[in-house]
This record gives sequence, structure tokens and C-alpha cells, in this order.
Amino acid sequence: MLLSWQFRACVGVLQSTHGKFRCFSASTSNAAGKSVDMIQFPCEVIRNFSIVAHIDHGKSTLADRLVQALTGTIPNKVFGANQQVLDKLKVERERGITGSGLTLCSMIYHSNRKKYLLNLVDTPGHVDFSWEVSRSLAACQGALLLVDATQGVQAQSISVFHIAKERGLEIIPVLNKIDMPVADPLRITAQLQSMFGIDPAKILQISAKTGRGVEAVLQAIIERIPSPSGAVHEPLKALLFDSQYDRYRGVISLVNIRDGVMRKGDRITSCHTGKKYEVTEVGIMHPEEVPVTHLQPGQVGYIACNMKESTEAHVGDTLHQVNVPVDPMPGFQPAKAMVYAGVFPVDTGDFVKLEESIRRLILTDRSVTIQRESSTALGQGCRLGFLGTLHMDVFRQRLEDEYDANIIITAPTVPYKVIYRDQMLIVSNPTDFPDEWGPTSRVREVQEPMVKASIIVPEEYLGDMMDLCFSRRADDLDHRYLDSGTGTSARVMLTCTLPLSEIVTDFFDQLKSRSSGYASFDYEDAGYKASNLVKMTFLLNGKPVDALALVIHRSMEQKIGRIWVKKLHKVIPRQLFEVPIQAAVGKRIVARETLPAMRADVTAGLYGGHYERKLKHLENQKESKRRMKKIGNVDLPQDAFFDILSTRAK
Repeated sequence: MLLSWQFRACVGVLQSTHGKFRCFSASTSNAAGKSVDMIQFPCEVIRNFSIVAHIDHGKSTLADRLVQALTGTIPNKVFGANQQVLDKLKVERERGITGSGLTLCSMIYHSNRKKYLLNLVDTPGHVDFSWEVSRSLAACQGALLLVDATQGVQAQSISVFHIAKERGLEIIPVLNKIDMPVADPLRITAQLQSMFGIDPAKILQISAKTGRGVEAVLQAIIERIPSPSGAVHEPLKALLFDSQYDRYRGVISLVNIRDGVMRKGDRITSCHTGKKYEVTEVGIMHPEEVPVTHLQPGQVGYIACNMKESTEAHVGDTLHQVNVPVDPMPGFQPAKAMVYAGVFPVDTGDFVKLEESIRRLILTDRSVTIQRESSTALGQGCRLGFLGTLHMDVFRQRLEDEYDANIIITAPTVPYKVIYRDQMLIVSNPTDFPDEWGPTSRVREVQEPMVKASIIVPEEYLGDMMDLCFSRRADDLDHRYLDSGTGTSARVMLTCTLPLSEIVTDFFDQLKSRSSGYASFDYEDAGYKASNLVKMTFLLNGKPVDALALVIHRSMEQKIGRIWVKKLHKVIPRQLFEVPIQAAVGKRIVARETLPAMRADVTAGLYGGHYERKLKHLENQKESKRRMKKIGNVDLPQDAFFDILSTRAK
């Protein structure tokens, strides 16, 4: 049945007249479109918005419906299929997640005889990428708060709601997956009302998979989200909120024009670095690149300006015309690495190739930090900083997929503060951590990073979650009920303060295991706190293996020491001499396993005679092995590192 005109979007499809355009992703898709006259889109008809949601609540599916089915930006080949139009990386499509990267789409939409320009700035849903969410929302005036009608409000839903509120964005609440048999929109609506104070009448109910109710979302975007402000005749002022690297054109920056007009050929400068550039290309994402003549106030698009290094594109920077200075806009905090890991090539001769691959990949992911490091066991490598463990895993997969790298990644660590009597150092590598510290040493105090964690879980799993938190040294544990349901429908939000080092290993796996997959987890930085931390080293035949060093809490030294020496005992090949495997904290040995020597049967050729004949041969063998042990070296093979570092210590 055809819908009436007033409830149906007229499709604004841009016909291709200029052939193929280059695109950000590695794919060879065409940017179907012609140059758009941006003069017809003043601030009054522009809506800049984002979609924020907990992971797996249907954010990419809703973006597909907005981009494909309703605006006609990309043909809808299979209606109801999730084609992940804005997720361009292979790892994003395989895992069904949205990570870091350029995710902007401009859509032309007709409503009430007016033509609107809708700019969708997509955001990740995982807690590791909360910085990416903050970065994307800087260019928006509104946000769609997407909540799964089968799962309800989750931990990341609360986090992104408060981020959007702090930035003053207009929030449109949307219940997704109402077509599911287990959906309970009435209960979820009551949750939104009690937790966020949202009027139930303003909550939209949709099914992004089938397209049901999605047209109402577009109408709400037009009616509820305010238009951006700005003046054409003012000096140029543009906010740089994202960037990507193109091997042919250098850095491609996403900008939000606040005042003035940006055209091809303009000479611009950065308020942060003071460097000058010439704009060589201006355009919008539709969702691939479509060049335009200029960008006006309120509009969001991309620019190419011969910027060679991605480090020159500072997120939150203000761009203005040369010799026309403006007051810089308040930026936001740069990305801060939360997890560090060493990356080494399996073949030590491949280090130069690996380092070049990492530096090329970092051009497309500026939130990764890098510095060289050397290990006696693994050779030359790089120390990388990531936003979280998922970010680290995604980066590893991209290295393997895009550059065919064969690598070893050490156990993830967090940055510690080591306070000496005369200085303070940030230590992210366990080998740099002091062996011993106390009242008689130069080290006065050691502090570890803390996070404020939020866990939402059904009531029947509350006890298991509290046990898990206490086993990870949780403080300030508190809980409150989110709704007044009964039985399995009652959910509890558990809040506590946890050491970051306790959640970068297997905390998330344990969380899902103990809650049968129902728990959701979110955390935010809570500063540093003094703690009784020690450095644990592992000795093979009395010689330390630096690549296996750990920083742990003193209360866990016995448990972790025993686990690791048993793992080493299983993977280290037997030698011709006895090898002691020891876990040491300072000068104390806290755990030990002994790897027996491989012995030749030196008495095999002796038949009969006195037993002292055999004893003499055995004593000679023992003495030889004793001399060999003094000069022998135990090399931990690469496959042993694979086995050890692929599993967690806890």
C-alpha cells in the first residue's frame, strides 16, 4: 500500500555525471553523485545528528535504513539486510562493531516541500571507544539514543546519554527491535522515564531491521533537533573533529564550519600548530566523497589540504584563513592510552617491515601511541598504547589482515605512576618498574590507574557479580534497582571503583560467564590511587626473561606466581640439564617448578658386575650435567611465547 505524501520521504538521489571518485576505504565503490550546490542549504535546513547506543543495539542497522531505504543515498538491494554501509573496515564488518575512523554521511531529504541536509556522524558503541563518541558529538546538535526493546537500558546507554547531555545536545529516545517476540516496550519505556526523566510520549518505537517506524525518526530529526548557527559574512572558523589518511592526498580532515565559507584554493592555518595549508579539495560524504564548490556555516564535510602527517590534524583544533585570526573554539581532551602492549615480529629479521606497517596503520588510527623497545628474549619491537583491550585486538587483526604481519603481542599492561623523592615517572613497561621499593629506597609511592565501573545485571546474578568485583579489589561497592519488575525482569546497577589492571585481562570474559551473558559493563577514568604493587620476574636457570615481567598486587604474588611457573613448565622444552623455573619478587622466590633433564641411559651397555660400576657412570653423568648447567643457556622458543601469551595469567 502506498503511503500518503505527507508521511513519506521524497527521495533525493544524486545522479552520477563525473564518474568515479576516490573513497576513504580500501574498497573500489563509486561515489554516485554530482557536485551539489551548497548555497541551497543554509543553517535553517541543516540537521547534524549522531546515533548513540550500547553495543549490539542495532545502531549500524538503523544507519543502513536511513542511508539506504529512505534517502536513496545507496540503492537498497536487499531490504532488511544489514549491509553496514558506514562500517568500512573489514574487521568492523566481521565483528559487527563500529570502531574508529571516518563515519560521516550527508543525506538530502525532502519534507513538507522543503529540502533538508541531514549529516549523520556515526559513533562506536563499545566502551573502549568512548573518546571516539565524544569526538563525534562535537559536530552535532542532536543525538538519537537507541535502546534495545529486548534488553533495555545498558551500561553504555547511560554513559553516552550523559556525554550527550553534557554537550547540550537534543536527545531523541528510540526503542529498537520492537518486532522481536521477547520485546517489552512498556517496561523499557518506564526505565527511560525513571532513569533519564524522558517523557514517554516522546519515545519512538521502531524496527530498524524491517524499516517499521523509521520514517518517524526522520520527521523527529527535522522537528526536534535544532539547526546549527553561524554567519556567512564572518571570518572563517572551522572545527576539525576527525581525520583519515589517504596515501595519495595525505590527511583528509572532517570539519564542521561554524562561521564563514571554506572554498577550494583558500589558504588556511591551524590555531594549534600555526602551520599553513592550501585547500585542494572540498566535499561532502554521500556516503563516499562528493566534491562541492564550498562549505557554509553549519555544514559538515571533508577537506584535503596537502597535510602530510596525521599528527598535524589535532582533533578539536580550529582552522581559519591566513592573516584572519579568530578565537579558538574550546576543544576537548585528546585520546589517552589506557592499555599498553609490546608488539614483536615472530622472525626478528622482519622488524623493519613490522615497524613500517605499524606506522602506516597509525596514520589511520591516531589514538594509538608508539615507541620502540628492545627485549633480550624477543628482540626489537614496538610498545603500543591503546584505548582498551578491544581496540588492541582490532589493531592486531588489522595488522594481520592488511599487512600480513606475523607478530607476538605481550600481556597488556596499564600505566603506573612511580613517585620518587625528587620526580614522578609514568611507567607502562613492567621491565622499567622498580624491582623493590619501600621506606629505605628512592621510591616513595606507587600509584595505579582506577576506573569507576558500572555493571547492569539481572537480580539473580547480583551475588556472582559482587563476588567477581571483590575478587578484583573493588572499593565503594554500591547497587540500586533500575525498575520495579519481579523475578528475572528486575535489574540492578552495580557501581564500584576498580583498578584498571584488573579489567584488562579476563574481567569481561568472567563477567559474561558468571551472568550467562546478561551483564553489561561500562567504565570511566577515576584517576590514580596509591597501591601496594610489586614487580614479578621469571627466572630460567637463574636468568630473568624480561618479556614475561609483570606488575601485580602484593596479595596476588603467590597465586599468580604458581600459575605462571606451571605454564612455563608445560611449554619449555627439556634441556640436557635440570632447569629451575622460578617466579621472583625482588630477591624473594615465591614459586618454583623444576624441569628435569633429558638423560641418556649411560648404563645400557653394562651387564652384570658390581653395582658400583653403574654408580660410577651415573656420577660422571651427574657431574657433567652440573658443569653444563653453569654455562648453559635456556632459550624460550617463539611457539612457547605464543602458548603463554595467548592465555591469561588469572
